[in-house]
Amino acid sequence: MSEQPTSHPVIFDRALLCARRARAWRLGAETFLIDRVAEDLAGRLSAVLRTFDVAADVGTPTDAVRWALAGRATTIVTTSVHSRFRGDERGGSTESTPALTVAADEEALPFRDGSLDLVVSGLALQFVNDLPGALIQIRRALKPDGLFLAALIGGDSLTELRAAFAQAESEVEGGVSPRIAPFADLRDLGALLQRAGFALPVTDIDRVTVRYASPLALMHDLRRMGATNVLTERRRKPLRRATLQRLFEIYAERFADADGRIRATFEIVWLSGWAPHESQQQPLKPGSAKTRLADALRTAEIPAGEKAGG
Repeated sequence: MSEQPTSHPVIFDRALLCARRARAWRLGAETFLIDRVAEDLAGRLSAVLRTFDVAADVGTPTDAVRWALAGRATTIVTTSVHSRFRGDERGGSTESTPALTVAADEEALPFRDGSLDLVVSGLALQFVNDLPGALIQIRRALKPDGLFLAALIGGDSLTELRAAFAQAESEVEGGVSPRIAPFADLRDLGALLQRAGFALPVTDIDRVTVRYASPLALMHDLRRMGATNVLTERRRKPLRRATLQRLFEIYAERFADADGRIRATFEIVWLSGWAPHESQQQPLKPGSAKTRLADALRTAEIPAGEKAGG
């Protein structure tokens, strides 16, 4: 049977992503970023003065986000088609919140329209090939006035490693190959929320700078995060020793602190939005304002075409 053509570019090799996560699991997963996201998500939800009947955790690679939902939802459904890191051994559910696990791809969610009160996701949606489509599916799955809250890796992540790789390959091999994923930036993600039909969309950034003894230590962490190169257009040949050595030199020259430790920037982009509901605050219609801007600013209004002091 021939494969059906897709209507969106295939940027990420999601089968390879599954294999890389399984390898990270075997090596001993490094989870400090997802743990930070889970803690931040719990804080953000604490500002929402309501509980949720059915919540879905979409694609998060560990159980940290699910545990952050404990006590905030009656039932939690976790979805993932990939291997989940065993970052927490506390079992399948909390004492008060049953948890169900569904094998489902983030690009083809199994939820009925209007069936969920809350959808969260931690560091998973950046690897979705059809992110606009995934956001539309999430918005449709939410009940009116349901909440979506997610964290993704942003476009300015690992700028130091990206720059060092590009310079090293250019110098040693005479060209540059795709090494680090082109994740979306804040403005693009805000526009995608609006395009998907979310009400009251909000985006913000949490930038995390991590210091390492060497670029090799950073690469080992990325391997244990399951975050090494899964681009479909990645170079298949092994990295040359001379290129790797030059990469280490450039990184140390350009991105090291006085004590010799190197910096690595991780950008976490937060998205939130609500399924539309009539109770939500609505923007005023054009021309419906009852107070003139000039009065609010306590200044004289100058008709169009006239000059001040004329």
